[in-house]
Amino acid sequence: MSRFLQCVRALVAAMSIGALTGDLVAEEVAVTFEHDIQPLLTRFGCNSGACHGKSRGQNGFALSLLGFDSDFDYASITREGRGRRISSSAPASSLLLEKATGRLPHGGGARFAVGSKQFRLLVRWLEGGYPRTPADAPKLVRVVVEPPTKSLVAGQSTDLQVFAEYSDGSRRDVTESAAYQSNDRTIASVTDDGLVKAGPVPGETAVLARYMNNIAVCHIALPIPGNVSDDTYANLPTNNEIDQLVWKKLKVLGMLPSGVAGDSKFIRRAYLRVIGRLPKPAEVRAFLADSSSDKRSRLVDKLLQRPEYGDFWANKWADLLRPNPYRVGIKAVWTLDAYLRKSFRKNVPYDQFARELVTAKGSTWKNGATVIHRDRPLTVEIGSSVSQLFLGVRLECAKCHHHPFEVWSQDDFFGFAAFFARVGHNGGLSPPISGGEELIYTKPSGSLRHGRTGANVLPQVLLGNPLTIGPDKDPREVLADWMTSPENPFFAKVMANRVWAEIMGRGLVEPVDDIRATNPSTNEELLEFLAEDFRSYDYDVKHLIATIMKSHVFELSSTPVSRNVGDQRNFARAYRHRMGAEVLLDAVNDILETEETFAAMPPGSRATQLWTYRSSSLFLDTFGRPDPNQDPPCERSSDSTTPQILHLMNSPALNKKLANDSGRVARLAASDMANAEIIDEAYLLMFSRRPTAEESKKAAASLPSKDRRLSVEDLFWALLNTPEFSFID
Repeated sequence: MSRFLQCVRALVAAMSIGALTGDLVAEEVAVTFEHDIQPLLTRFGCNSGACHGKSRGQNGFALSLLGFDSDFDYASITREGRGRRISSSAPASSLLLEKATGRLPHGGGARFAVGSKQFRLLVRWLEGGYPRTPADAPKLVRVVVEPPTKSLVAGQSTDLQVFAEYSDGSRRDVTESAAYQSNDRTIASVTDDGLVKAGPVPGETAVLARYMNNIAVCHIALPIPGNVSDDTYANLPTNNEIDQLVWKKLKVLGMLPSGVAGDSKFIRRAYLRVIGRLPKPAEVRAFLADSSSDKRSRLVDKLLQRPEYGDFWANKWADLLRPNPYRVGIKAVWTLDAYLRKSFRKNVPYDQFARELVTAKGSTWKNGATVIHRDRPLTVEIGSSVSQLFLGVRLECAKCHHHPFEVWSQDDFFGFAAFFARVGHNGGLSPPISGGEELIYTKPSGSLRHGRTGANVLPQVLLGNPLTIGPDKDPREVLADWMTSPENPFFAKVMANRVWAEIMGRGLVEPVDDIRATNPSTNEELLEFLAEDFRSYDYDVKHLIATIMKSHVFELSSTPVSRNVGDQRNFARAYRHRMGAEVLLDAVNDILETEETFAAMPPGSRATQLWTYRSSSLFLDTFGRPDPNQDPPCERSSDSTTPQILHLMNSPALNKKLANDSGRVARLAASDMANAEIIDEAYLLMFSRRPTAEESKKAAASLPSKDRRLSVEDLFWALLNTPEFSFID
């Protein structure tokens, strides 16, 4: 481009600015980099992971991800490449603006127009000498969005306003500088300017407003059309506070709950949720015959005292903690498993359980709690693991850069990990031949270097300040004190959410260990109640389970009604899902009166008693058992797959159990029981209910007088292959 054309372009741009920014230029408020310019880069995606926020930048221009490093970004814009991106003499023609407005080729296209408010703001900043925000300027305390909640009807719109609140008490409208995002665009979408528009699908979603890495949330509700009287909600059955809070949310959404599940579904659901096994026919008959009004509550209390409870719930934590046996040794795996089972059998308070794991010392062959430190020997590994397990905070993203969806920075990541910098390891061998005993102890000194700055990092709790901890104090004890204190906003909440998810089929927050502002709970009041109730009862896990299961919400049927057909997250009905792999295998063996043979386990052992996933089982692997032998360990899968269907239909092992001469099928076929009695028994075993008249008729037709045993085998095979058997309803 000739110098003449460059001058003409600069003149035209300057005239545009003169015509369009007179009112802004007259303003006395200074435009500064941190308060005004960086938020614009975030709003328009310039510093996102898909653009210049990549680890290596984009097309020679790099910015920190979402603006977490102001020093780096300022230097990149104003000084890198000899300052070629800005022009003091012709600010409107700066390369920064030429690219952003599309006047020069730009891979990201035009981000805003010449003369727009954003364009004028950048010009003002450049004309003012591109200043930074003074170090003594008031600090941003928080960001708020107004309104915080809003109910809309399909097609209706509303404007959001976003305000930044500062340490000096001042408040600033940053609506035009904030970045917006909807968590579910089918319910409500949001424009770059903060205009929310309701979509066609009823429900609730969160619209997020981000400014300077602070998040504010507006909850948008789109109720189901039509009116439901207040009396309808006021008259809904209420067993405890849980019901009141769920009904309150349903009222906002215009939803109504399903009816109550029958006794057969309730007893089956309760057994599988608490002890991981099916009720026996005699137990079902007794429960169905009981006419007392409190029989469901008494059943919950009874199940929580069953010995199977400890194994079943310990397995849930084994999924989270079970180490790689090739790294820690098979004996250490057994020691940790024994520790978990003992803890849940004794109903050890959850705060004590967490403290024992975080602060564990001693031999990996004698103290199972130490094994998590053997499995994650690197300081940064154990730090991010503890934050996710016990706080529901995923710090791993902040190891290399600012967390893209939260407030956590690299300082937070390394500060939290520094609590484990003095953990010592003595003995054992390096992977993969690491089966020997190892001693975990606390060293008198130890440090962790910051991944970006290289400086030694002091321990720092989340949302806190760096701590100086003397050599006579284990930093992990300080961390455990903070974690389990009543003031901790994370600890009780994440466990309450985990237990709710196990009992109700999904968490109030999903994923259950990802609690953050950008992933809000579907019912925050309910989650806060559960957390506070858990704390007030001294972190008693059994009490938490009982509180949830004694609610009317737990008793709801999974059959939808017209005003909750689309509900997948507000608990207007029960949510069906498949049994876990071990529970399903145990159920098959219980029904058929057969046993499984597991390596390194005594005869008659149940799948829920397995202490290592190295015990081979095609059934368990097919149905989603996790594999800790991989790095990182595979998570348990609850998905239903075609191989699972084919396995139940065609597995030689299952067919062998059906034909077992010592099994239930052979015994029933050889007994003097009438065919109708055998059919009743089969339905009670698998579904905890008696067959309907139509089911009895069809089943009876399949049981001829000849070849009765083969016919009974076919009946059991057919029932085992129904969704009603393998799903918890």
